[in-house]
Amino acid sequence: MTDTAQAPAFAIQRVYLKDLSVEIPHAPRIFLETQQPSVEIQMDVGSDQIADGIYESTVTITITTKVGDKIAFLVEAKQGGIFEIRNVPDEQMPLLVNVVCPNIVYPYLRSNVADTVQRTGFPPIHLAEINFEGLYQQRLQQLQADQAKAGQGAGSAGTGNGSGGSAH
Repeated sequence: MTDTAQAPAFAIQRVYLKDLSVEIPHAPRIFLETQQPSVEIQMDVGSDQIADGIYESTVTITITTKVGDKIAFLVEAKQGGIFEIRNVPDEQMPLLVNVVCPNIVYPYLRSNVADTVQRTGFPPIHLAEINFEGLYQQRLQQLQADQAKAGQGAGSAGTGNGSGGSAH
C-alpha cells in the first residue's frame, strides 16, 4: 500500500502567459523601410519551487528586430507553467524542471509570440524548436568546466575567488 503513496507524480497544473511586451519605437515610418530586417533572439529558462511539490517553470524570450540601426520592433515574452512534481528522486529533478517542463511551456510561447508579432503589422516570427535537453547538457558542461578552472586557479594562485583573471 505504501508503494502507491510514494509513486512518482508529475502533473501540469496551469500554463500561462506571465509577461508580454511589444515596442515599435519608430512606427509608423518603420513600415516604409524596404531593407531586410535583422533579427536577434535571446532565450532563458527558469524554475522555482513555489510550494511543497509545486514548481514554476518559465521560458523567457527577447526578440529584437532592426532595420539598419533602427529598432523595428522589440518583443519580450515570458511563458510560465505550474507543475506538481512529487516523489521524484532528487537527481531527476534538474532534468524535469530544466528539460521536461520547458518542453511543455515553449509551444505556448511560440504561438503567443507569432500571434503578437503578426498583430503588430509585421510578418510573424516563427520560432524554431529548441532542444532543451541539449541546452541543459551544454550548461552542465560549462558549469563543470568553470568549476574545474576555479579549482585550478585556487590551487595555483591561492586566491580562490573564482574570478578567473578577467582581462578584458
